Amino acid sequence: MSLFKRLAFLIIAILPFSLHAQVKIGGESNIDLEKPKEYTIGGISVSGSSNFDSEAVILFTGLSVGDKITIPGDKISNAIKNLWKQQLFSDINIRLAEVRAGNTVFLNIELGERDRLSKYKFEGVSKGEAEDLREKINLRLGTILTENVIQNTKNIVSKFYVEKGFLQTKVDLVLTKDTVIRNSVILSINVDKGGKVKVSQIAFERIKGGTQVKVKGNKWYEVYKRDPNKELTNGQLLRAMKETKVKKPYRLFSTSKFLEKNYKDDKAKIIAKYNSLGYRNAKIVSDTVVYDSVSNTVAIKMTVDEGNKFFFRNIRWVGNTKFSSDYLSSILGIKKGDIYSSAVLNERLVINPNSTDVSSQYLDDGYLSFQAVPVEVAVENDSIDFEIRVIEGKQYRVNRVTVIGNDKTNDHVIMREIYTRPGDLFNRSEIIRTNRELSQLGYFDPEKLGINTVPNPKDGTVDIEYSVSERPSDQVELSGGFGAGRVVGTLGLSFNNFSMRNLLKKNAWAPLPSGDGQRLSIRAQSNGTFFQGYNFSFTEPWLGGKRRNALSVAVSHSVQTNGQPKFLRDESNKRFLNPIRQSLLISGVSVGLGKQLQWPDDYFSIYHQIAYQYYDLNNFSNVFSFANGYSNNINYQLNITRRSDDAPIFPRTGSVYSLTFKATPPYSLFSNKDFSTLSDQQKFKFVEYHKWKFTSSWFTPVTKNLVINTRAGFGFLGKYNKDYGAAPFERYYLGGSALTGFALDGREIIGLRGYDDFSLSPSTGGLIISKYTLETRYLLSPNPNATIFVLGFLEAGATWNRFRDYNPFAVKRSAGLGARIFLPMFGLLGLDYGWRFDDVQGAPNMARGQFHFTIGMNLGEL
Repeated sequence: MSLFKRLAFLIIAILPFSLHAQVKIGGESNIDLEKPKEYTIGGISVSGSSNFDSEAVILFTGLSVGDKITIPGDKISNAIKNLWKQQLFSDINIRLAEVRAGNTVFLNIELGERDRLSKYKFEGVSKGEAEDLREKINLRLGTILTENVIQNTKNIVSKFYVEKGFLQTKVDLVLTKDTVIRNSVILSINVDKGGKVKVSQIAFERIKGGTQVKVKGNKWYEVYKRDPNKELTNGQLLRAMKETKVKKPYRLFSTSKFLEKNYKDDKAKIIAKYNSLGYRNAKIVSDTVVYDSVSNTVAIKMTVDEGNKFFFRNIRWVGNTKFSSDYLSSILGIKKGDIYSSAVLNERLVINPNSTDVSSQYLDDGYLSFQAVPVEVAVENDSIDFEIRVIEGKQYRVNRVTVIGNDKTNDHVIMREIYTRPGDLFNRSEIIRTNRELSQLGYFDPEKLGINTVPNPKDGTVDIEYSVSERPSDQVELSGGFGAGRVVGTLGLSFNNFSMRNLLKKNAWAPLPSGDGQRLSIRAQSNGTFFQGYNFSFTEPWLGGKRRNALSVAVSHSVQTNGQPKFLRDESNKRFLNPIRQSLLISGVSVGLGKQLQWPDDYFSIYHQIAYQYYDLNNFSNVFSFANGYSNNINYQLNITRRSDDAPIFPRTGSVYSLTFKATPPYSLFSNKDFSTLSDQQKFKFVEYHKWKFTSSWFTPVTKNLVINTRAGFGFLGKYNKDYGAAPFERYYLGGSALTGFALDGREIIGLRGYDDFSLSPSTGGLIISKYTLETRYLLSPNPNATIFVLGFLEAGATWNRFRDYNPFAVKRSAGLGARIFLPMFGLLGLDYGWRFDDVQGAPNMARGQFHFTIGMNLGEL
């Protein structure tokens, strides 16, 4: 029998049973499925569902009591479809429970519930990755595991690793019945990451003027030699690709990994590079990415059509009334014949980081809705004419200024740093300056500072909202240092956002009163019986609350001995002074007042300080030129600083200049004593000197997270009277890490990595110093809870005791690598390895290279 005849026989045999199928209800009433009939729903019940409300289930079906339905008909089928759409059930049946009076039916919805999630776990991932994945997939216990939930979880996990460069990641989800919790399953997310897909090579072919530039032998290889037929070398194109890099053993900060998104962005960067050189029509004609499963790498080949180079010709301004066309052209700074670059044009119009663009001229004068639209009006041969259409709009004034996100710092502390005031004309530069000032406070995460402007066109006002994110600013200093041949321990507490006015309010202690921007520092140092030092300081940055006038008060006391007790007892138990005890006691107090200046600009500040130190020596000859007696150091200090760096921990732009003058009264000039005949103790009862210091630091961004920091410093300690001589205090000690524990006499301990501590100064200290530093810094982590950056440095410096010997180029040099980590509770911690280039006289056994550990922001800097 043929196949066709067999199928026909089977259909004929089954058809009669299908046509006469019936549903029997209660053994008495029959519903003939062959004859559709209309019924009224008398009731609906739900069974098999303990976790869902019956009314909600009935609502999903679209059926309700009193509805007219036809059996057989579409309404029952549609009800079942509606329930399946919810993806909540594993089985769905709607059955006839009862038929009354011939036309009233009672329905029962029988459900099988889906499994719920009791717990889930990861296999094949690290603990840190598992924590990150839990935040992303956001699976909750009790979640119904629908197909959509399972597939979505799989996609999220896979995407997580693909974005990290693991393009061959495999994710397998395994469901296991939970024997403890009914109707629940345990989900195992098994991940096989494979290896990161790296880039083995990137090759380019160029089309220039319609002619393809052939690659030698049609091989994929990298050429770094300039080709006269190419505007950019292969090396320049590879450097334009910031994220997609060929794997090389020397790559430390930009590892090779292939990510589709980054690759797409890098192709756009190549075109942007060509555009910046005048090739406005440059395009990537084709690109090929070939995956090699053996080496788990990809090879990339691109064909670039460079097109022709274009130049700016005529630029005309339209719609400008506030500023003349000549003035705007001078700000734009583009002349006829300049190489065409859309990036340069946009930067000069609207996005210059130094606010020297055309847009800034308007936005700093209230024109919030200003627009400048460049339009190409003519392209002839290689020249382009532009018409810049200006829409000035109207001037806006600031209406409301608000701050959000500060749950610790009081509003008035933030508001006094804000340059935009209600009633003033809108000024973008003042917003940028405010952002910088808030960052410099150190209370907020600089990466999360936000600004939201809400214009009100009806009344010509704008609301400005600053958003901040608090970060810990208090610090605990618990450290050890080595100085004077002994180990010194330090315990310090710095409360950088203190509130003195809330000191007596019990409810303000959490754990200390805070929020008013004051600084309180308490510090103690000791190495047992040999040395103890205590320091207390308090700073109010806004004395009076209306102006940036900073008041600082500090008190200190230190005791250094040879470890002998002060008193001994004789045979009769009577106390007497210990004749072999050596001691040096130093007590000091200082009061300072700082003020922000408005001239030459408001980045300048001036600081005045009056300080007094009292030195009491008892048989102590380790530091000064006399062993017994006392000395008084009364001095005045003036400091003028210009600071425009944009952040306290990792500045990217700006500079810091500082000039410091410190002096005592010139006692010897008003005395008839012959100081050449006096002993040092007699001369230095009232010490005299004048001291000058100049430092500078520049920050130059290379990329967002790569910054070059250049520093230079000069210091000089002078005397009023040649017979009096140079003071034994306040001298410069150069070399090492500057983590030496303590300073006894106002000395400045300046670090120079790669050399031993103090090795580049005389034992009594230097009177003149010069130091130069070049650092290249790269930010690894901007996290405010652990800001980390690495650096490479070149450093040089030296000290002298006479100006006739001074040579700023005769210095000791070093180079090396280092890392810095800022922890809010401990401050800035540093580790450097320095390699010295020069030998030091009198130190033949000094190591050529050595590690240095530092604690503090500017410790050891000149």
